[in-house]
Amino acid sequence: MTDALLTHRQGPVARLRLHRPELHNAFDAALIAGLTDALEQLGRDASVRVVVLEGSGASFSAGADLNWMRGMAAAGETENRDDALALARLMRVLDELPKPTVARVHGAAFGGGVGLVACCDIAIGAEGAKFGLTESRLGLLPAVISPYVIAAIGARHARRYFATAEVFDAMQAQRIGLLHEVVAADALDAAVDRQVALLLKAGPVASAQAKSLVRDVAWARDRDAIDAANAGLIARLRVSGEGQEGLSAFLDKRAPAWAAKD
Repeated sequence: MTDALLTHRQGPVARLRLHRPELHNAFDAALIAGLTDALEQLGRDASVRVVVLEGSGASFSAGADLNWMRGMAAAGETENRDDALALARLMRVLDELPKPTVARVHGAAFGGGVGLVACCDIAIGAEGAKFGLTESRLGLLPAVISPYVIAAIGARHARRYFATAEVFDAMQAQRIGLLHEVVAADALDAAVDRQVALLLKAGPVASAQAKSLVRDVAWARDRDAIDAANAGLIARLRVSGEGQEGLSAFLDKRAPAWAAKD
């Protein structure tokens, strides 16, 4: 278990807390691997009934870690594809986890953080939470997380937010389907606890299999092919001229060449 991930058990409820508060719980390869491993272990644990996903400090997750992005910007297409497939595996493990999952969302949820929220069965957000699929500012796209985000917010909203990279608030996240409920920050824990209590009252097999029922009905296509195609897309974008310019601009704290001047 990585130090960047904390696990707390209280009876049948497991809480996974992203724990890189100084970096707003940004992803790197170690956190992706650690979270994937922890979820797989919880999925096999018959004593676990519900998994709550949350973040330490000021944010849920601000997306990709700066140093990780710097390394991937310098890597080749094959390495970028492998890296993207690791993230795809995390999202798929969370999405298919044979336990009900609840996202406790506060602060920033950007990029891959939005993907985590979309993969959870229930998402509760604090009023001050902010969301963004900001990859296009870097000349990239949220390709790997796109199946889950589109399933949550629909194709129409996805076309807007994937293209504009604009930041939106918790109420808009609820309106478009990313969040199920928005509450005051000091009521967030109580709202999450209410959902957990409801899940614990449901039949454990029924509640665990609810998502597979929905998935079987809604996803009538080859998911391996989707993961492979999306990983290939993000790898090509990362090593493309536009992707390199976007990443360089971000790392250099300047506007990319294509950004419109005010």
